[in-house]
Amino acid sequence: MATQHSRSAARIMMAPAVFFLLVWMLVPLCMTLWFSVRDFRPLRGGDNGFVGLENFVRFVSSSAFWPAILTTLMIVGGVLLISIVFGVLLAILLDKPMWGQGIVRILVIAPFFVMPTVSALVWKNMFMDSVNGVFAHLWRFFGADPVVWLSEVPTFSIVMIVSWQWLPFATLILLTAIQSLDSEQLEAAEMDGASPLSRFFYITLPHLSRAITIVVLIQTIFLLAIFAEIFVTTGGAFGTRTLTYLIFQRVLESQNVGLGSAGGVYAIILANIVALFLMRIVGKNLDK
Repeated sequence: MATQHSRSAARIMMAPAVFFLLVWMLVPLCMTLWFSVRDFRPLRGGDNGFVGLENFVRFVSSSAFWPAILTTLMIVGGVLLISIVFGVLLAILLDKPMWGQGIVRILVIAPFFVMPTVSALVWKNMFMDSVNGVFAHLWRFFGADPVVWLSEVPTFSIVMIVSWQWLPFATLILLTAIQSLDSEQLEAAEMDGASPLSRFFYITLPHLSRAITIVVLIQTIFLLAIFAEIFVTTGGAFGTRTLTYLIFQRVLESQNVGLGSAGGVYAIILANIVALFLMRIVGKNLDK
């Protein structure tokens, strides 16, 4: 049992790490808030003074703001749907005894460790190229015209690219959860005559609810900041400009740090709203 002395010693040892962590988070946040209320253009006159809420009004009144919000939510929702559905199916498949099971699991999980820029380039040039891509050759083999993926179905293409990278993460979490399922429950249900679908929906899926919650929460946090895949493939064109990419354009392309900082504040607000919504809807599973 910890004594008062040991608890005090633990707080003292943790204090430097907590201090640096707070500095690491608070300094960028404070700088973002500071620049968001100023007209700061590094290459166009520098700091032109305090402008109040003008940057916030300009950013939210831009014609690109609400489409960027919608695109962000569509990409996040699409990736989550694919990750959960196919993650559950892959986890169930990988839990079955098979030859070379360890190698197969490594190959399935491997895409998660590929850098987003590299995976986007691979998909853009190797799979989605309308002339020499793998999909183009498949389309021609069946007598159909190749699809120009990044211009004809750009949002779906981004969802596919990002899902390919995040599906292994969901599979790994869900596979761990499936392996903790008591096999005696499944055997008892099978002996009672329950069909495979009934066993899945009434035993396996409820057991995976906590793992699915964790996958949704973690992936949503990272997917709201998706950038590299869009930058490499479409450059924000064809309706694929997310809120993060819009902020990038305002800061680097327009050289307006104040306007981009206001967008950063909106991004923080959006992330917190989505996080609170998810915690209220699916976070209850963590307490079960």
